[in-house]
Amino acid sequence: MARVKRGKNKTQKRKNVLKKTKGYRGRQKSHKRSAKEALTHAGRNAYKHRKRKKGDMRRQWQIVISAGLKGHDISYSRFIKLLKEGEVELDRKTLAGLAKEQPEAFTAVVKSVV
Repeated sequence: MARVKRGKNKTQKRKNVLKKTKGYRGRQKSHKRSAKEALTHAGRNAYKHRKRKKGDMRRQWQIVISAGLKGHDISYSRFIKLLKEGEVELDRKTLAGLAKEQPEAFTAVVKSVV
């Protein structure tokens, strides 16, 4: 049987790992073992934060809607309750967009619900 040499594969794997860690700080960008570990952690955090981003956006929309409701003397929670009771099918993203970019349309929505 012929001898299998894997030097080329090993070098290519190392190059790929180091290419992905370009821009990292310290040893993590230049040493294979540290770089591989850093990539694992980075991937895990990227996955976790993609999920967390959804909640962050929802919180941001709530803040914008609440700020839009300040002039109408109604709280955010009461407004959402009235929306559900009035069977208005607008989500928080749309409401936040209206509150930010079209205050008169947002006012019309508030008046229709209250």
